[in-house]
Amino acid sequence: MLTKVFGAAVEGIDAIVITIEVNSSRGCCFYLVGLPDSAVKESHQRIICALQQSGYKLPVMNTIVNMAPAYIKKEGSAYDLPIAIGLLAANELIVSDKLDRYMMMGELSLDGSILPIKGALPIAIKAHQEHFDGLIVPKQNAREAGVVNKLKTYGVSNIKEVIDFFIGKRELEPTYVNTREEFEAEQNSFDFDFSDVKGQENVKRALEVAAAGGHNLIMIGAPGSGKSMMAKRLPSILPPLSLRESLETTKIHSVAGTLDKNTSLITTRPFRDPHHTISQVAMVGGGVYPQPGEISLSHNGVLFLDEFI
Repeated sequence: MLTKVFGAAVEGIDAIVITIEVNSSRGCCFYLVGLPDSAVKESHQRIICALQQSGYKLPVMNTIVNMAPAYIKKEGSAYDLPIAIGLLAANELIVSDKLDRYMMMGELSLDGSILPIKGALPIAIKAHQEHFDGLIVPKQNAREAGVVNKLKTYGVSNIKEVIDFFIGKRELEPTYVNTREEFEAEQNSFDFDFSDVKGQENVKRALEVAAAGGHNLIMIGAPGSGKSMMAKRLPSILPPLSLRESLETTKIHSVAGTLDKNTSLITTRPFRDPHHTISQVAMVGGGVYPQPGEISLSHNGVLFLDEFI
């Protein structure tokens, strides 16, 4: 039986819809095609064990899993959940007419629990743009994805909840985030506030001028004189983020996997202070599996380079 489920691949800070086609027929081989990397190829073992722990045993069949479009490289373990649901549907262990209306992503643990993923926000934005009825993600990513209005976002803890949802045994509770209200409430919440600084009047004046004009600033002084301490407080005197800037910044940190658990939006300007021994790739981003570097992570915020001279 041929079945289709939907996930997404993150490219840069945007997402692309991935159609996962699963066909089951007589035989005993398993094929996973569509340019998957090693983490995706290893999903078969995780899925088999997770389903067994959840009370489902896949029959020995000839199974082909195609991840389309095939020219896009599929990376990471977040495809475990849609592949598992596709395998169950292709083997007629679950029957549902809702599979093509929902996008889903999540990494499976061997006990069937669902682990958090990177890039939940751009995936949610893409699901909304493509008019899916809803998005199923790990519970830890629910608030992050829930900032997308007019999209039902469901946070799940294990694969049994997802199976029961599709076969009609369970109703999942959508996660709702009042984006604008939460953004405005947290906009002036700083871990380090410029008002904490006592003395240092000349330096404070220089920081205020740099913040007002958007200038670069070089601070020279002995260790312990307060350079890092004052730099950490610079975001608190910068103009507040707009909602558009907040979403843009959150997308970058979502892709990098640096968002705190249950965080929905980055509402204050980020501050990054990489060590002076940082590599060029870590600073500018890129690599074999391209990821944002410190420059990107400080977007709309402050990048403090200590002892680079």
